[in-house]
Amino acid sequence: MKNLFITMVLLLVAITLQAEPLAWIRLGCVDGQRYMDHPYHWLGDSALYLEVDFSPAEGAVLELLWGAKGDQRGAVVNVNKKEQVIIAGGYQGFQWQRVKLPPGALKTPFQISILPGQPNAAFLAGLRICKADANEGTALPAAGAFGIKVIEPPAHDLFGWMEELQRSDLTINQRAVIHGQQANEALRRCRKYVDGWLAHADPKTGLIPRNLGESNFFWNGRDSAADNYAFMVLTCALTDRKMFDGRMREMLETETKVTSRIGALPDDYDFNKQAFRHEKPDVNRLIFDGSEYVKDGLMPITEWLGATPWSERMISIVDSVLEHAAFDTPGGRIPSNNVEVNGEMMQVLSRLYFTIGKAEYLDMACRIADYYLLGEHHPTRNIRKLGLRDHNCELISGLTEVYAACHFVRKEKAAAYRQPIHEMLDTILKVGVNEHGLMYQVVDPQSGEVLDKNIHDNWGYNYNGFYTVYQLDGVERYRTSVRKALSSLKPHYWKFAWEGWSSDGIADSVEGALNLFNREPDVAGVPEWIDSNMARMLLIQRPDGVIEGWHGDGNYARTAIMWALWKQQGVTLQPWREDVRLGSVRDEGALHLVVTVEQPWKGRLIFDQPRHRTNMKMPADYPRINQFPEWFAVSGNATYLIHQGDDSAKETVTGAALVEGLELDLRAGEQRHLVVQNKEFR
Repeated sequence: MKNLFITMVLLLVAITLQAEPLAWIRLGCVDGQRYMDHPYHWLGDSALYLEVDFSPAEGAVLELLWGAKGDQRGAVVNVNKKEQVIIAGGYQGFQWQRVKLPPGALKTPFQISILPGQPNAAFLAGLRICKADANEGTALPAAGAFGIKVIEPPAHDLFGWMEELQRSDLTINQRAVIHGQQANEALRRCRKYVDGWLAHADPKTGLIPRNLGESNFFWNGRDSAADNYAFMVLTCALTDRKMFDGRMREMLETETKVTSRIGALPDDYDFNKQAFRHEKPDVNRLIFDGSEYVKDGLMPITEWLGATPWSERMISIVDSVLEHAAFDTPGGRIPSNNVEVNGEMMQVLSRLYFTIGKAEYLDMACRIADYYLLGEHHPTRNIRKLGLRDHNCELISGLTEVYAACHFVRKEKAAAYRQPIHEMLDTILKVGVNEHGLMYQVVDPQSGEVLDKNIHDNWGYNYNGFYTVYQLDGVERYRTSVRKALSSLKPHYWKFAWEGWSSDGIADSVEGALNLFNREPDVAGVPEWIDSNMARMLLIQRPDGVIEGWHGDGNYARTAIMWALWKQQGVTLQPWREDVRLGSVRDEGALHLVVTVEQPWKGRLIFDQPRHRTNMKMPADYPRINQFPEWFAVSGNATYLIHQGDDSAKETVTGAALVEGLELDLRAGEQRHLVVQNKEFR
């Protein structure tokens, strides 16, 4: 009888433990995604941010109701900044996966973030916190939550930057020190991203895969090359010249050799077959890949570095696109009837016309522009569905870039394009923007109906075109529209979920803001909004350096580099090291720099130059997609005064010398203050 009593007591305890988790939440909308009759939340759509409003005893565990479809799934679980990587699966359905809550990390309330991992982003049906000895078979109620709630991604200052920068008593040098911390954090994470992706490179070719999920067995031009590899190259150019000259150059040589299929046009390369993925080439597919690679990847490299083997690869692909252009128009053949391809090619051809001096480039750019502006395919007059989001937005920028080129060298063409360009922009302002100046995804430009009211992250890409036409024609309403959008960011979009808080969505939106803020630096609230979103984006990176495990990870690096260059005002360090921090502040025409080192460092401060003119030979610096804005750009012929520290004498140097690099030799723990000023504008 005594044994029976003990058995019943133990059973009651087990039932109690099974039925009563300390806190729990069901995830997923009942009407949303479901698998095996479970609503779930897929981390590939967006990361999860949760708050637990009690403090469980030390030793409590976190359990995730983890979905799998016979495959392995991954997530990065962060509890109060302590990260754990979880990889589980190999079954069909949902099973509980246990995570230890880190000792000392719990406080009331505490936050949990769950980010997508590899090899595939996890999908979760629920989450609970239990005592460590609780039965793992505990069931959750069908819906609802207790003690845990989903919260918005943190807009707080996780790094401590924003609170410091908002202080009114900061000196210029103190502000520069904080900027140095920000730039260092961004570049450090970019360098880690390179290692993260190289760990997944094909052992035979050294090329990186399209993504770390289902497409992990091939390289392609439109994704691997354009969006990811290119920004590994730029990261190494800034942070690791040995790898830049070595591994990055080798990857270029390899991909040129093994992926060029029709002329220089790239095609998918299968790592398993060590051959092309597709049996037969498709010229339209290859032109699409080529246009993506040159505009999204090779052009940003060229705008930053000038003539290199990467620019040679770009020119060869462009020439092949023109040679194999196969879409007939009244004015002759153009590369495609795809608006993204044509938009990208107009951007590239307009710039390269000035760089290379090849008339055929501008001829083709004008032929494409004629098709849209002077024929029956006007983007707002002749169609009923205008996409303003990613991919479609390339057309608006492309048309305005051709208009800009013609403004300088083909006046009669510019005159013919002026009314159709203004009509396009005015219609977009009339039907394509909301009350804050941000842009809808899709509209009917003729009826004015908004076909997709979602606000997208590529608004700044479109506004590049508006600002370009403002610069050319002085149309004040186009500038006003840009300033309105910028001014709305802090009050109305402080916590906006760009693409569900994906790093790519944040990156594109921040890039647009940075590029336009470079031209309109007095719009209130923009710096704080940019810093807040960058803090969110940087924290998405996983401990292994990979961001989200797809080709969009390169966009994370691209925008992080842009942000770091703003914080350094275009000045860079060679050699770069993690313990060396450089921050800059502009004040009344002078550039104030602070360099801080932990260990002895001898190197150069390399100053930026007007790259649109020196590298690209362009007559004007209008805003461009994926451009690295110019901040403190020195003129080679100008003379500058440099003051290093309170007791040092001012020295005079040329702009050309600053571009080559200002040599510094710093002791361990030293912090060097410098002021640089154009001698003519003191």
